[in-house]
Amino acid sequence: MTEMAPPASAVSAGSLMQLSLSLLAIVLLIFAIGWVLKRFKLAVPRSSGNSAVLDELSIGPRERIVLVRVGDAHVLIGVGAAGMVSLTPLSTPIVVKSGAPTPPFAERLRDMMKRQA
Repeated sequence: MTEMAPPASAVSAGSLMQLSLSLLAIVLLIFAIGWVLKRFKLAVPRSSGNSAVLDELSIGPRERIVLVRVGDAHVLIGVGAAGMVSLTPLSTPIVVKSGAPTPPFAERLRDMMKRQA
């Protein structure tokens, strides 16, 4: 009688390693895409019917000033690690032109502060 070879395993160590590396690559790709969207602010604009984030200015690693439209009023809000603080409601709303390039937020903030002084 001739001896029969044992049947080959359907799951080998090589195929498990390839599957694990493929899964790891996909998970890393998802995190990388999320980081790029957050870093370069390529996500969908955050707005609803009555409120919208018009612009923001980073002033530190975790601190920023945000210009928010609530109804017809514009409000400056400070956002940091400790939470949010309403800085000041603006007496005259800033006109944001969608067609033409707008000046950076820092310049608009300086102009508004000069007008109020």
